[in-house]
Parts: sequence; structure tokens; C-alpha cells
Amino acid sequence: MSRNKTINTSTSEGEKYFSHCITINEKVENISQIIDKTINGDIFSVAPLLPKESFDLIIADPPYNMTKIFNENKFAKMNSSDYEEYTQKWLSIVSPLLKSEGSIYVCCDWETSLIIGKVLGNFFKIRNRITWQREKGRGAKLNWKNSMEDIWFATKSEKYTFNLDAVKIRKKVIAPYRVDGKPKDWNETQNGNFRDTCPSNFWNDITVPFWSMPENTAHPTQKPEKLIAKIILASSNSGDIIFDPFLGSGTTSVTAKKLDRHYLGVEIEKQYCIWAEQRLEMADDNKEIQGYVDGVFWERNTLSEQNINHSKHDSQLTLNFEE
Repeated sequence: MSRNKTINTSTSEGEKYFSHCITINEKVENISQIIDKTINGDIFSVAPLLPKESFDLIIADPPYNMTKIFNENKFAKMNSSDYEEYTQKWLSIVSPLLKSEGSIYVCCDWETSLIIGKVLGNFFKIRNRITWQREKGRGAKLNWKNSMEDIWFATKSEKYTFNLDAVKIRKKVIAPYRVDGKPKDWNETQNGNFRDTCPSNFWNDITVPFWSMPENTAHPTQKPEKLIAKIILASSNSGDIIFDPFLGSGTTSVTAKKLDRHYLGVEIEKQYCIWAEQRLEMADDNKEIQGYVDGVFWERNTLSEQNINHSKHDSQLTLNFEE
């Protein structure tokens, strides 16, 4: 049996999945009419038809400013001013869709980050810039290897959701410190010594999907579910509505579904819509997110070492410590 789990269903094979998608050609009065759907269309045509202030959280992964083939569509590298204009254009039609107490996260590489951070500040209040380690990337002879990407975090107002306890990271304690013989700010368990720490804006615990992971698709720029899960858990609550204007292979919708949120995504490529719907169907039977177990994000390479029993021992662990 092949260990390659990459989702690469063709358009002809995936018609049953594509039949679950919708198109929008007229104004939508209430977001509940189209909730938990994949919209096949161009965000520049779709966004003006959606009701304003409908979403609690927007996660956007627009094309980076590089020449890239996305199945049947090609994104051509622009000069900086044109890419800034492109960013201004899509943000101007997406920003009205966010609720007054909502948050937005925008993915980018180091080069587009300079532009996106600037333009995003025209519409929202910038809160932070997250940098995450891709763990992959080709070496370069005349430059440093590119293995980092940015995510800008912004809000519409001073009041917004941020669930700190939901995104703490469980780390292995290398040199445990005790007071009167008792653990200080860490827990001693049969599986090792651990501490739950506050997450920083540098994420080095992410694994990019690869061929043997069930979430992996043939999409060229797929984001990991664990990456999106951190954002969703921090900046939304159960039952909230998450929107992705550049859905791709569906990671935002799939992760939202696994975490008991509602979702809506827009994707121009039929092929990617099929993979998104296929993954959403798979999420009915499997809600696992790699590296996220029993409500805790585990530091990379520590979870497998512990041979965690999801249903028994570790579900009883309650760690409320802060580094």
C-alpha cells in the first residue's frame, strides 16, 4: 500500500466534489444563505456581492509577488508599485466584510511583507508581524536560503478576540527548577517534564505538508493546518465565521471545520475547489491537526517522543503554567 497520501484528484474525477461548490452572481443579503461553502469565482467579482461585516476573522494568503503557475492561472511578477496597487485593490473590497471587532491575518514572503504591512495599515490597526519557519526551501549560492515567511496580524478596532490560553505551546523542560522539592512553573509526568508557554511572534514548530501527510495536496503553495489552527484558535471563538478570499486547496475552511467554526472561501481554480471540498469531506471522519493534541500545541518533535495516548493519560493533564 502506497504511503503517498497527496490529494491530486483530477477535475474529471472530482465532479462530485465540485458539485458542492457554489457561484455567486447577485447580491447576498444574509451570510447564512451561503455559510460553510466554497465559492468558485474571482474575489474581485465575489467580494462586492457579500454582505458587509459578516466575518469574525479573515485569513488571506494572496499570491506573492513572483511568477507562479496556479493550475490554469498564472500570476506574473509585478514591479513594487503595481503589487502595492494590487494589494490596495483586494484589501479595499475585503476590509468591509470584517466585523467591527474582527481580526485579519495576511500571509506573505519577506519581500511582499514590506508592501503588505504598509497597505494593511491603511485599513486596519496593525497588531504584530508573525514570522514562521517553513523548514523547507532550496539553497542559494549567492544568498541566504529562504526558509521564513511573514503573517501580518491586524484588527478593525481596539476591541478584538485573542484567546491566549488556546494557543500556548507545550515544551519539554530540559533543566527543571524546583522550590522546596516541587516543580516551579512546570509539570512532572510519566511521559516527561513539560511547561505550557506563551507563544511568541516567531513560530518554529510548523511542519510544511509533505507526501505522507493526509492534509497534503498537489497545490504549489499550500499552508499547514497547524499554522492556520493557531490563528483560528487565537482570534475566533467556537461558532464564529472565518473567511478566506484566496482559498487555494482549502486549508482555512478545513481547519475551521475541525475547530467547530463556520467558514466561507473563494477560489478561482476549479481544480483547487475540488481538493478543498474533498478535504472538507475527509474532515467529517478525521478532525486531527498535526501537532495539536488535546487542546495543546506541542513543540516540534516532542509529541512523537511521548507516544501520547489521546484518549487516556494526556487528556487528564491540565497545565496552566506560563513562562
